[in-house]
Amino acid sequence: MTNKKTLKLGAMIHGVGGGWGDWRHPDSLPNASTNFKFYKQQALKAEEGKFDFVFIADSVSINENSSPHYLNRFEPVTILSALAGVTDHVGLVATISTSYSEPYTVARQLASLDHISGGRAGWNVVTSWLSGSRDNYNNKNLPEHSERYKIAAEFLDVVKGLWDSWEDDAFVYDKESGIFFDKEKLHALNHKGDYFSVKGPLNIARSKQGQPAIFQAGKSESGRNFSAQNADAIFAGGGSKEELKEYALDIKHRARNFGRNPDEISVLPGILPIIGDTQEDADRKQQELASLITIEKALHALGRPFDDHDFSQYPLDEPFPDLGELGNNSHRGISGDIKRIAKENHLTLREVALRFATPKGEFVGTPEKVADLIQQWFEEGVVDGFIIQAATPNGLPEFVERVVPILQERGLFRKEYDHDTLRGNFGLKVPINRYSEKIYR
Repeated sequence: MTNKKTLKLGAMIHGVGGGWGDWRHPDSLPNASTNFKFYKQQALKAEEGKFDFVFIADSVSINENSSPHYLNRFEPVTILSALAGVTDHVGLVATISTSYSEPYTVARQLASLDHISGGRAGWNVVTSWLSGSRDNYNNKNLPEHSERYKIAAEFLDVVKGLWDSWEDDAFVYDKESGIFFDKEKLHALNHKGDYFSVKGPLNIARSKQGQPAIFQAGKSESGRNFSAQNADAIFAGGGSKEELKEYALDIKHRARNFGRNPDEISVLPGILPIIGDTQEDADRKQQELASLITIEKALHALGRPFDDHDFSQYPLDEPFPDLGELGNNSHRGISGDIKRIAKENHLTLREVALRFATPKGEFVGTPEKVADLIQQWFEEGVVDGFIIQAATPNGLPEFVERVVPILQERGLFRKEYDHDTLRGNFGLKVPINRYSEKIYR
């Protein structure tokens, strides 16, 4: 069971151009997104800070208006496999699409990462919503929003079934008898469903954590149900404290209805701490980042959750346009939030674009202020932890060196790792192999 008294922390390693124009910052590395030394430094700093995991986001299509990080970056499983060799404890969470992948391949990739890392792999399950992705995969149709989650549910079920192909004690390795494995403990899946037909078995055993941990980020109705039913941890996006508390309560209520223990699900919003010696110093840093954002880049960033919609066609200083159903079949959660916020606050297109693209949030100030807010949100039961994002290469090191010690001294966060697996540090049990469980029952 998850220890609810322990704060969870993850780090998003995002290279450059994460939507804030930060690649132009004097401290930034323009080639960070394909710079292994940068990823290694960030991962080791997260491990120094005793973080639960590092996380790599991904998508499978770009265009000329995509942000710099999306234009030129590592594939998640590849870079995380490299990071597994230079770290010992921090979890390694990869984003992989269920819309443009095959279950057998994904099961094999993640099981391999799990073994390479000694049981530290996690999978951020995404359904892909950019229609441009289909052009890179034989023009495969982009399914309707709710169907994408049906596909994802079957995909995940197949992958978990393949991960259980071998019971934990299947490999005998008896040199005298010549018995390499117990044939009774190898199982073919023989799955035939609405979307996939996969025989199995998988050609790699379970790791010491049993199966990689499952992450998700659903905000829509379908996404919330999928997360509540399947996820060990949920990326909650951003939002006010009140919005996040409502979201977390809703997710855990749904989880209970699915027969799950809601305490075993961690809700983790992303935050962008900007830390200064004084409040004025932190505000100056934030304004410096904001000054790098042009309205043209802000409009491109705004278009992304609307399937790269072209917002340059609308008047900038008139009310945000009525987009009707636009966004419902792309990133429904974020696009819906944007339309709602624009309407409720009577914002112009310019105001919405800059608000969406500018680094923001409450976590701007001295290390003590940032630690105070983290403690307040955590102890009030708003969230279970946070995903720490950074606008420059110095963002994560500053947080680790200046905020984490305060959280540790207050007894909110670990000073040493308790386990060497991702599930162990998250307080999650090793899932029993389904075939062993049947025999036990």
